[in-house]
Amino acid sequence: MRLYIFNYFYPNLIFKMKNVILLLSILALTLTSCRKDFDTVINKGNLEFSKTTVYLDTVFTGIASSTYMLKVYNRSNEDISIPSIALGKGDNSKYRLMVDGLRGEGGKGKVFKNVELLANDSLFVFIEETADIADANPTDMLYTDEIQFSSTTGTQKVNLVTLIQDAIFLFPDRIPQSGGGYSYENLELVDGDPKSKIYGFELTGSELHFTNNKPYVIYGYAGVKAGDVLTIDPGARIHFHKESGIFIKNGGSIHAIGGYPPPNGALTNEIIFEGDRLEPGYSDVAGQWGIIYLANGSTNNIFDHVTIKNATVGIFVDRQVVASTTQIKNTQIYNCSDYGIVARNGKINGENIVVNKCGQASLACILGGTYDFLHCTFANFWNGSNRQTPTVYLDNTYKEGTTLFISDLLQANFTNCIIYGSNNLEVGINKVNTTGLTFTTNFTNSLIRFNDYNNQYTSNPLFTTFLNNGNNLISKNGSPNDPKFKNASKNQMNILAGSAAITNGSPLLSQVRDINGIDRPLSPLKPDIGAYKYIP
Repeated sequence: MRLYIFNYFYPNLIFKMKNVILLLSILALTLTSCRKDFDTVINKGNLEFSKTTVYLDTVFTGIASSTYMLKVYNRSNEDISIPSIALGKGDNSKYRLMVDGLRGEGGKGKVFKNVELLANDSLFVFIEETADIADANPTDMLYTDEIQFSSTTGTQKVNLVTLIQDAIFLFPDRIPQSGGGYSYENLELVDGDPKSKIYGFELTGSELHFTNNKPYVIYGYAGVKAGDVLTIDPGARIHFHKESGIFIKNGGSIHAIGGYPPPNGALTNEIIFEGDRLEPGYSDVAGQWGIIYLANGSTNNIFDHVTIKNATVGIFVDRQVVASTTQIKNTQIYNCSDYGIVARNGKINGENIVVNKCGQASLACILGGTYDFLHCTFANFWNGSNRQTPTVYLDNTYKEGTTLFISDLLQANFTNCIIYGSNNLEVGINKVNTTGLTFTTNFTNSLIRFNDYNNQYTSNPLFTTFLNNGNNLISKNGSPNDPKFKNASKNQMNILAGSAAITNGSPLLSQVRDINGIDRPLSPLKPDIGAYKYIP
């Protein structure tokens, strides 16, 4: 009705509007036909590239690489058409391409026909790869191919190179289902409790011995059951996929025992736990994998000459006061998205430990426990967010739901330790007073960052134990008590000239060697505080 009335009273206006629309359509068609975008010439072979060779970083056999980028430039004043952009090995290539958002013929990412590129413009080529060790050159383990850009004068090429590393893969079994699909093996964290299942599997037989012959890549949680010991040889490399880790069950053990670095400074004797992304861009990314979990009742666990990096939590020691002591020596833990070491009513003997860059605490001892730390460097220069938790946190409680558990902190001894970081208060202590419970902390000859601006802790007996101990060095703003780390942002925690840690340790309980195997001075000479001896 409305359209009818409008047409009835304004017929001339409707006619004029139709003429205007027709005129605009003719004008648009004329302008479009004159555009040069569609008048392309065949590529003459003058393309330029951001790289002549694209090196895709080392990947494990069968695991997809990250995506790499190549930029292709048309520096000429002509719009061109590239007849073909293709991988040299065609459909058999282990590389995949995406050219300006397109997947190419058949969506395979192997061949692209008649690709247009405007004058003085560029296009993006994105490159991925998934290859097995059998595809690589056996002499150097390199897998290669090339991207070929055709033209009227020949073919321009960009080389592709990837190093393929062989590995031993450990993962849960996949079980076919009668109705189709698959189910996956699960690991019971508590034997006999189906509610405690997670994606994982139990190590058995030869799987309980990690050698240094090939790296290991673990999918899911690798469990060690009661009576079994996971033995890891010096020089072994263990890589974890996302949300994976190691779970030592009640009665199980882990012995990760490496050795001091050889004289040439190589890391061949060190055991390394890290993620399965080998590209340099992932070398310091926190939270790439899960946790090494030492469950309630696990026994005789040993970490010696070990590096743990880029986990969510490095080591979790859970309720081991009754069980044997967990030994953590000559161990470095870096870039954990949550905690470096967590102990819940645990029992740890730690010597020459270095922890840095954790999203929360580098060391958290909760629900009490028994702890001895000697010549350790607990630092935290986390830069991923605004960290609220101090570097070292001690607590005799643990809350689960609405229930608060309280237990004895039988002892927490820190001797010749550095406790430092980017926050003002790098020691946190929480004590819930309960009659008959023990809460004992001792800080001796330690360098501690504790800048109490508001003097809220100066008279608190939980803190005066180290603040008023003249053997400790308390670092405040403007104080000379600076450890002078080599480069904390790069986890280089060696101390440099002028460090307050030099020759200020106690000689009574000194470790004979530092974390690198360098001899410390014998009593009565005073050693350096922390895990590293100062080397001029």
